[in-house]
Amino acid sequence: LQPFLEVTRSALQRSLDVNFGAVLHVSQIVARQMIAQGVPGAIVNVSSQASKRALRDHAVYCSTKSALDMLSKVMALELGPHKIRVNTVNPTVVMTDMGRINWSDPQKSAAMIDRIPLGKFAEVDDVVNSILFLLSDKSAMTTGSSLMIDGGFLVS
Repeated sequence: LQPFLEVTRSALQRSLDVNFGAVLHVSQIVARQMIAQGVPGAIVNVSSQASKRALRDHAVYCSTKSALDMLSKVMALELGPHKIRVNTVNPTVVMTDMGRINWSDPQKSAAMIDRIPLGKFAEVDDVVNSILFLLSDKSAMTTGSSLMIDGGFLVS
């Protein structure tokens, strides 16, 4: 995380490679196989609430996650005729091992949690269950969408 005026070329390139480039290339491999085999289905990309709201010191992260959201929309448009749906899940802070390390300090987490109407961060199962829904036939008419898993962060 770097303030806008301190963003380095290496930080930008690394985030582009991880948050955008890797998804683009892996999705191409998967989609080509699905098309070649005539397999309908769904792709779900993991984005972030940060793609929808500016966060201080997150210039690169917010931007690359926004790019991922748009890539997913373009994929939905182009892969739809092949019966492949594409969506994103956009979680708030998720309490993975890394999330617990970075957000367990009540002084640090208070400002973020205060903006979440449900008053807590997401658990891994919250994200997994949303992905499973988007991969299932229960979301058969959902494509090109972003499913916010943010406890209401964006409505506050």
